[in-house]
Amino acid sequence: MSNLEIRFGGSGGQGLILSGRLLFQAFVMDGKHAAQSQSYEPTSRGGFCNADLVVSGGEVDYPLVTAIDYLVLLDQIGVAPSAAMIRPGALVLSDSRLVPEPPKGDFTLYQFPFTDEAIALGNHRAANVVALGALIALSDICDRETAARAVGAGTPKAFLDLNLAALQRGFDMADDLSADLTDNAAMR
Repeated sequence: MSNLEIRFGGSGGQGLILSGRLLFQAFVMDGKHAAQSQSYEPTSRGGFCNADLVVSGGEVDYPLVTAIDYLVLLDQIGVAPSAAMIRPGALVLSDSRLVPEPPKGDFTLYQFPFTDEAIALGNHRAANVVALGALIALSDICDRETAARAVGAGTPKAFLDLNLAALQRGFDMADDLSADLTDNAAMR
């Protein structure tokens, strides 16, 4: 396995760092080598924030993201710092409500209503875990059961049921998209 570079980008307070930590834990549970880092502006909410992961089958030589293979954008503020780093052929997922102008380029872009789905589950702050589920389902970067175990291990008890439901909702949204893409391809 060559290195994979993953970024969750958006604004502070959206749970991006938690998403990065949960995915990091899932990779470790899967026996992969990973490095996780984050950067953010000094404002606790509203400023730019990202969580980055570098994943490898062997030791991670360089722990910082330089060419993004998978990008999840939960807020428009995350686009500018990430757009130039998106590798050709990458997969980009963005929140259709909070990212009205997603990046453009030689990559696959899917817009999902992550925030709206989290609101339907009872808490808009679960959008990060809905997005995590969609990323895992579309990319197969880790096993779904392992991801659920990582969410179980890394989520406070008060939010466990919500986060497990959010993860499953992300899986379901991605599965629905995959089914639609398959149906459309079969019609041609």
